[in-house]
This record gives sequence, structure tokens and C-alpha cells, in this order.
Amino acid sequence: MKNIKTDKADILLIAIGNSGRRDDGLGWEFADKVSRSCGSLIDCEYRYQLQIEDAVMVSRYDTVIFADASHTELKEGFEVKPCLAAPHYFFSSHMQSPETILYLARELYNKTPEAYTMAIAGHDWGLGKGLGKDAELNLQKAISFFEKEFVPAVRKTA
Repeated sequence: MKNIKTDKADILLIAIGNSGRRDDGLGWEFADKVSRSCGSLIDCEYRYQLQIEDAVMVSRYDTVIFADASHTELKEGFEVKPCLAAPHYFFSSHMQSPETILYLARELYNKTPEAYTMAIAGHDWGLGKGLGKDAELNLQKAISFFEKEFVPAVRKTA
């Protein structure tokens, strides 16, 4: 639901990926489809990779979902897990984990949103547009789960 004072939703979906590398675009496709079904109930942001600057954005929301493609074969084709703050940094400030972004939001802004990771299994990482058939199926499973488990809760608060 949009907060009248801030003109933002309570939930932020951060889609991570690269639609120019086939299945690596799963996070972005997930956000595209979720934003069409949820409209203004969820704010969506698109990233090639997370950066330390994303901590300030994350600190402004009650709930954050990080959606990304996974190289791991996942039993259901996707996996949702709670995401907890953790202070592990990558060498470059231009590539950080969701856990690190949450850690920075807590340490710098004293904010700890409820957070989840949504991993969607991909298979084709070559250059090109469009998802592979298996990735498309996994995306549909992830969207069905999201619409069943997350969207009703979002609509209740609207």
C-alpha cells in the first residue's frame, strides 16, 4: 500500500540480473510480472548487482524481497528464504550480497526490514534475449507462489 506521507509502498522488490544474458534476466522478469499484478502495492527496482548505496533505499521499507536467478538446481524450480543481515563484504563496493545491504541498512540507518531472497533456477547464461523453456517454467512457479503467499498479505494492508 502506498504511504501517503512518503508516496512509497511498504514492500520493495529488488530484481537483480541482466536480461541480455538469457536466464540471468529471471529476477527482472519476475519483477515485471509482479508489478503488473500488484500495481502500486509493491515498489520494484532493477539492478545488475547490488551496491552499498542500496542500503539507504532498503532502509525506507518494511519488507524487502531480493529476486535473482540461481545457478543451483532447486527442487521446486525456485526457493524463498528469509534474509538476515550479515557483515560480509565483497572486494568491490559495486557487488554486494542482500545480507550485506541489510547489514548496512541496520548499521547506518538503524533500520531492519523484514527481508527475503527469491532464487529462481536458470540454465542458459549465454548472450541473448529471452528465457529458456525451463527458466520460464520456474518463473511461473515462483510467480504462483508469490501471488499465493505474499500478495494476499499485501492486499490486506492496502
